Amino acid sequence: MMKTSAAILLLLSMIGVSACSPQGPQQVSQPELPAPQVSPAALTQSELQRFADNLKISYRVLTNVSDDQCARDRAGGRCFQAEISLTSPFEFSAGDWRIYFSQMRPVQSLNSSEFIINHIQGDLHSISPSAGFSGFKAGETKVLPIRADFWQLSEVDAMPNYYLVAPNLQPVVIASTQLQQDPETGLEVRPYMVAFNDEERQFKRSPEDNLPWAKANVIYERNQDTPDNAELAADSLLPTPLHQELLPEQAPVDLKKGISPVFIGTQRAPVAAALARLARLGVREEAAGVALELVSDPSLASEGYRLDIAAGAIKISAAGAAGFSYGLSSLASLLDPDSLQISAMRIRDEPHYGFRGLHLDLARNFHSKQLLLKLIDAMAAYKLNRLHLHLADDEGWRLEIDGLPELTDIGSKRCHDLAEDNCLLPQLGSGPDPDSAVNGFLTKADYVELLQYAAARQIQVIPSMDMPGHSRAAIKAMEARYRRLLAKGDSKGATEYRLLDPEDKTQYSSVQYYNDNTLNVCLESTFHFVDKVIDEVTKLHQSAGVPLQLYHIGADETAGAWLESPACEALLAADSSIGDKQHLGAYFIERVSTMLASKGITPAGWSDGMGHVRVDRMPAKVQSNSWDLLSHQGHRVAHRQANLGWQLVLSTPEVLYFDFPYEADPKEHGYYWGARQNNSRHLFNFMTDNLPANAEQWTDIENRPYSADDRAGVQVSEPLRPENRIAGIQGQIWSETLRSDELVEYMAFPRLLMLAERAWHKPDWQVPYQYQGAVYNADSGFFSAELKLAQAQDWYRIANLLGHKELKKLDLAGIGYRIPTVGARISEGRLYTNLIFPGLGIEYRLGEGIWQTYQGSIEVGAGPVQVRAVGADGKRRGRSLQVQ
Repeated sequence: MMKTSAAILLLLSMIGVSACSPQGPQQVSQPELPAPQVSPAALTQSELQRFADNLKISYRVLTNVSDDQCARDRAGGRCFQAEISLTSPFEFSAGDWRIYFSQMRPVQSLNSSEFIINHIQGDLHSISPSAGFSGFKAGETKVLPIRADFWQLSEVDAMPNYYLVAPNLQPVVIASTQLQQDPETGLEVRPYMVAFNDEERQFKRSPEDNLPWAKANVIYERNQDTPDNAELAADSLLPTPLHQELLPEQAPVDLKKGISPVFIGTQRAPVAAALARLARLGVREEAAGVALELVSDPSLASEGYRLDIAAGAIKISAAGAAGFSYGLSSLASLLDPDSLQISAMRIRDEPHYGFRGLHLDLARNFHSKQLLLKLIDAMAAYKLNRLHLHLADDEGWRLEIDGLPELTDIGSKRCHDLAEDNCLLPQLGSGPDPDSAVNGFLTKADYVELLQYAAARQIQVIPSMDMPGHSRAAIKAMEARYRRLLAKGDSKGATEYRLLDPEDKTQYSSVQYYNDNTLNVCLESTFHFVDKVIDEVTKLHQSAGVPLQLYHIGADETAGAWLESPACEALLAADSSIGDKQHLGAYFIERVSTMLASKGITPAGWSDGMGHVRVDRMPAKVQSNSWDLLSHQGHRVAHRQANLGWQLVLSTPEVLYFDFPYEADPKEHGYYWGARQNNSRHLFNFMTDNLPANAEQWTDIENRPYSADDRAGVQVSEPLRPENRIAGIQGQIWSETLRSDELVEYMAFPRLLMLAERAWHKPDWQVPYQYQGAVYNADSGFFSAELKLAQAQDWYRIANLLGHKELKKLDLAGIGYRIPTVGARISEGRLYTNLIFPGLGIEYRLGEGIWQTYQGSIEVGAGPVQVRAVGADGKRRGRSLQVQ
């Protein structure tokens, strides 16, 4: 239930307000108010451009501490205060203009006699001069004090690309609100955002918030136990194999001369991609290279393999293409990219989970086919085998569908068109330009290429178009289709795929503040549309020679757009088996799931929507992605749905959402509704086979201990049954704040490597699951001192493996992973530093001096001192921190 910007949903649930009920929070968009005409002369395009080029906008969060002036009927009475400042360097008296901007959490109130702020739809707002607007004097700053729902705890929340609109003129982006790029780190810079400096009022969201700001000293204490020991990386590979035996009596194998593959009972084509990765690391196919035998062995598990490395030859045994590819991936992981040597050893391996997935949201902000190809290569390198593509949501439809051109002609782009005849409304700081990089879609040929590319690397693509909620792009596209065909006199064609009931008077709001984003599930045209989309996607899979096996409905966060729909009244009267209006959402999921099953396709959905269905009306084979917070008893939903016999895939937000920040720092990128700190060690520590046991090692979002009750009968809960097990895990990349391919790489890597470790390898330090049920908390003691020590020692190996060896391979692949922030402290005038991944370089500088290489404890006096890390290839730099 907590996905993407569903912070609102979680927060409402915490304060006893339901955002999942059909009524939902009543945040209906307000009509735009007319702006006054201060100057009788109409603006020209050049005057509007000049104003946009020179108007300085700044955004400052004042406090996240709620007060008695917060709206009592909104957000549970919680709000934050901020200021939007407008400064014009020259006199400007015109009043016939508006500024449009994205504000993630809607404005509750504005204390201004000169301006009005309106909420348009979603996060889109407008600022317009009111009757009291007196114009700008040269150099004058006008301050707009606002209160908005909940809180704003990150500088990244302030969306870019405010733009100006005036009658009969082209919209113009305000230059001061455009993103810039740090030349050394490549990271986004927001010149309009005033940096946070008050930990109590800006960084914390309540007086009870115990989460520390991840400053250099905080990171130093956290990293202090991890040794810098390159020996730990020497013979390690990632993901960790089931069994590994070193043969120290034999000489290491030197692969500088390459490899000479021999295929016995198998073929080269299925492993060509894995061989190509070895070549990129410097191990090419050469006739005089080390003999590499690939031998078919049907006795092995379908994804298992044996790898025998000796001085004279290397042998990989497997039952099929996946096993051979994974054996070659292990060879690549063992390889030192500098020496190209591997120790002699034997490996016997197979995965812990069959489903090892990565989810990427293309809908909120589009990302290129080139990025997808790069991600697929990286997934294959680390033995991930499912790519879940989120292709449609409120903010965009990203796949060409034959016969429905409006889905991409209109639904794939956002621009300034309030009627939405040509595009969707701007959202997420996209600005008014339809040619912006955040717009776009995959053509049918693109999608077929991706399917084939993934299949050649043993990866299954799972398409998803979210329905019935999160469907605004589809609704608006089909309404444009309706208007086009109706104008031609084709009323039958106009209504063929219509997704709303024009007589529906329901007022609702989604958790992302849309009042028009939900399909009407009572219309046959809705199901005709869904059937059409599924059939066209199926055809693309057939064209690629890759059958469509799993289709993700979404089914989450449905606000309910049918309470006052005549079409629904008629349907319920005609079919008493549906029940009442509260069952209409379940009816949609059940009917679409049955539709999919009849086509030989397994239906999948997010756990909140799947939790509403009547199980006896669902197909026998179903997948559910559990995305309930563990700190809010999320294990109960996972266990309940796994016990139905469904394929349960963990998508746990506070550890598997890669759009969450790496560290609790206002400058770190990402949403944070479920967790404000999700670094690689946190993910590595995840006990996937015993979800409630994580309460012994983790805290909630405010760094407070929590208790997980896994006993039977607790709120209709029951422990996981012995005959059921978790099917797998999936990392999620939601893209509301990720406007570039580079940011996706930054947020995905190196966390993707930890995802692969937890998906493939079952560590021996996990707390064994107790099928009789138990209560877990910081004092329950099931996670013993011995298990904690084993976990820490395993982490030391993995941390050194990344820092000394594996990150170099990401550099060679051209992947812009996040370079970690440095831990540091000054003691008796000397600087001490450390890193989450030992082995990377560190630089420091005194004051505003030049950056210097850090080579051990050095004299720095009292400071000020800044520190930053250097990428494994010595080229890129990470974000700097000041040492306190």
